[in-house]
Amino acid sequence: MNWETRVSKLLGIKYPIIQGGLAYLAYSELAAAVSNAGGLGQITAMSLETPEELRSEIKKVKNLTTKPFGVNFAIGQHGRPFSHMLDVAIEEEVSVITMTGGNPAPFFEQLKGVNTKKLVLVAAKRQAEKAEELGADAVMVVGQEGGGHLGRQDIGTMILIPQVVDAVSIPVIASGGIGDARGFMAALSLGAEGIEMGTRFIATKECVHAHRAYKEALIKGTENDTVVIKRSIGAPGRAISNEWTSKILEIEQTNNGYDSLKEYISGEANKNFIYNGKIEEGFALAGQVMGLIKDEPSVEELFKRMITEAEQIRKKWNL
Repeated sequence: MNWETRVSKLLGIKYPIIQGGLAYLAYSELAAAVSNAGGLGQITAMSLETPEELRSEIKKVKNLTTKPFGVNFAIGQHGRPFSHMLDVAIEEEVSVITMTGGNPAPFFEQLKGVNTKKLVLVAAKRQAEKAEELGADAVMVVGQEGGGHLGRQDIGTMILIPQVVDAVSIPVIASGGIGDARGFMAALSLGAEGIEMGTRFIATKECVHAHRAYKEALIKGTENDTVVIKRSIGAPGRAISNEWTSKILEIEQTNNGYDSLKEYISGEANKNFIYNGKIEEGFALAGQVMGLIKDEPSVEELFKRMITEAEQIRKKWNL
């Protein structure tokens, strides 16, 4: 069956399926596997320490695939300067740049005249409209079910996607709560022309940086095993519920701001769980879709399963 949409044509991919940025996890092995399977893989720029490390990771992906791939820039409220990292992606002629969190306007300024596709992750209709005004080629729209960067208004994917589709003329990519063919087809029926998946790709063989304990937590957990942290500093994110996140929520009730939280929401605290497997001594981001994750396939196996099941759904719909 033909799965061509404006998103697949825009990005030069077979299936309109995008791998999320996945801080500290989205590196060459996973990105190349997703691109080779027919989707768009990504590496995460701001989890790397230097421009040289980013350049090295980009070259690794190029050695593993001839297909398009992206570089994701997570520009959080307390993020590092990014312009020198973006320069590397431009110099390496990366075909897709995606932006999550923060104000994307400086990116568009730096990318003027650059022949790369620009995608922005948004969590509200107004953000999508603003991204289109700035010159985004497409928007990735995440509902409150997702992990990582979320909107402040707790709007679910089923409501948010149609609102954004009606509000912008550029292609919409659905994110949040999607992890199988049913979610893929639901997104298309809502008017999206592609999907982004984050949590589902963590529980794959090629996500080699994720500790076994992290993957097991995703496979064995349910949709009730997540909590939203960092609301008090205006940067909500969904994570696996544990003693560490309970402490974060307890501190947030005091409303003492970022300084009181920084030790608990730091990159080191994140790595302690996702790299070292210390599941009560750090935090790990995850969406409610963990309730649908039951195994750890290869990326290729996951794509084959999703497309086969999606084709079965299309046949039922007589499409």
